[in-house]
Amino acid sequence: MAVIWRKRHEGSTYEVRAAGRSRRLYTNGVFHTQYNPARVVIGGIWDLLMIPAFFKPVEDIKRVLVLGVGGGAVIRQLNRFASPGIIIGVELNPVHLYVARKYFGVDCSEAELIEADAFSWLSDYDGPPFDLIIEDLFSEEDGEPVRAVAANSKWLKIITQNLNQNGMLVMNFISLETLKSCALLSKNKNTPYHSAFHLSMPIYDNAIGVFLKFKASSTDLRMNLKSQPKLGASLNNNNLNYSIRKLF
Repeated sequence: MAVIWRKRHEGSTYEVRAAGRSRRLYTNGVFHTQYNPARVVIGGIWDLLMIPAFFKPVEDIKRVLVLGVGGGAVIRQLNRFASPGIIIGVELNPVHLYVARKYFGVDCSEAELIEADAFSWLSDYDGPPFDLIIEDLFSEEDGEPVRAVAANSKWLKIITQNLNQNGMLVMNFISLETLKSCALLSKNKNTPYHSAFHLSMPIYDNAIGVFLKFKASSTDLRMNLKSQPKLGASLNNNNLNYSIRKLF
């Protein structure tokens, strides 16, 4: 892929690479985001962050919060397939926000983008709850992605308080082991969530945790995806080649 933009800012190196209409964002060599408006489902991690919205009818998804925007691929996908009324994206890195707007097409019609620390912003938030919160908070350390906020009880309590009574939480973890260490999976802990799943793809180590405040099954997800023509086609041709495992 050709490098079409590069910036050095406060000790970090950012690149946008392109091949045809596809765009990729790299920060210090770590691959953050890929988006192609001609092929919105690409078999990437961003697909796994988007598809849990289909555990329920998409018309029920009206307010979405994305914590960790990166290049904004999941925002573009949600608008394409679910069309929520409001998407708010919170991102600490101003360069990522610039790239999301300039190279990934996340304009004001797609989302309200806010430059802020996600933990502080959500701790202070005093607005309506969300139907879906996607938490994808990572930084880089020695060329490897690391969690920016620990998935501990304090953080998860703040997130949960800002979900509505039938809300959904989607979290990106670097591995299945780190997902299993999430505070929501403690056996001795009461939880407001009624269903939980692990989503993965064969070519990535990442584990996506999905926590629902309602009962659901993997069949519900697959049937709702198949009801969407473009997503159903992606399932049939293995572009959306995901695995799902029930956690509780």
